Amino acid sequence: KEPVRYANLMHDRRVVRGNTYALQVVPVVCTQPNPLEIQRQREAWKRARARKRAKEQMQPRTPEPVEGREHVHVQTELYLEEISDRIIEVDIECQTDAFLDRPPTPLFIPAKTGKDVATQIEEGELFDFDIEVKPILEVLIGKTVEQALLEVMEEEELAQLWAHQHAYAELRNAELAEVQRLEEQDRRYREEKERRRLQHMQMLQKQKETTEKIAARAFAQRYLADLIPSVFNNLHESGFFYDPIERDIETEFLPWLMAEVEETLERKILGRIVLDSLICTVVEKRLDAFSQKPLSDQAPAEEPRPTDAAPQVASETEAADQPVTETDQPVAEEQPSRRISFQLEESDEAGTEDLETE
Repeated sequence: KEPVRYANLMHDRRVVRGNTYALQVVPVVCTQPNPLEIQRQREAWKRARARKRAKEQMQPRTPEPVEGREHVHVQTELYLEEISDRIIEVDIECQTDAFLDRPPTPLFIPAKTGKDVATQIEEGELFDFDIEVKPILEVLIGKTVEQALLEVMEEEELAQLWAHQHAYAELRNAELAEVQRLEEQDRRYREEKERRRLQHMQMLQKQKETTEKIAARAFAQRYLADLIPSVFNNLHESGFFYDPIERDIETEFLPWLMAEVEETLERKILGRIVLDSLICTVVEKRLDAFSQKPLSDQAPAEEPRPTDAAPQVASETEAADQPVTETDQPVAEEQPSRRISFQLEESDEAGTEDLETE
């Protein structure tokens, strides 16, 4: 199946332009056509078809439709218009009253005029078919052979043109590929040159940085030669470098020792407070007892007994710690109280020494 070729409808001869009412229709002639004219028309049609085919092959074509579809001819005008060589005719009728009892109109036959004349022609009187047809056949065959030769030459010329075009396209593609290869090679050379230049610049930069680092290191070593010992001495004096045993004693042992001492002192102070309260109570009772009885009556009764000596000494020591409010109490009792208070102080000192040794 020959592929459908699309063309512009504006240049199509079959499309009528303008008003179709003024279209001149060529009447059909019923005469016998001239064979030479028919042959000439066929040759012209063949040449036009060959030129059209060659032109269509040279022009770009529409891509083939996908599977399951096909291309169709469509009009690109804004309004669809029916194209026809025949002038549009319209029949208009009107209703009239039919004639009643009227026979049909007979067919009009004109009257015969003139005379009937006939001519008899015998066989072979006008022309000989074989003799008359021979030159016509020679002309037809010659023109056919000439047209065939022209078409063959045209096809060979087209084939040569196509071959020359393919060869030129191949040569052009080869030249383009060579140009691309040379451009790519030039691009690689440029990139390699730029990369080598960057590597050299980086190497020089690294050498410069290394030289600067070495100089800075030497200067820093020379500058820090005397600085490091002084820094360490200052840090040692500031307490950053310390003895772990000493720090452990200061942070762990001494706080524990102070807490224990404070607890012991608190217990001792608590014992003294309790003792003071007991002494106060005893002194108050003795004062009450002395205020109720005279001193002369109580002297023989208060002779010391071996079992009562210790409580009396304790009560007297408690009374010695309290202030004396009675002015009528004899002075002789102050000496035992002083002696007892001195003994209590010695016992307190002995207790503190025992706590410290513990």
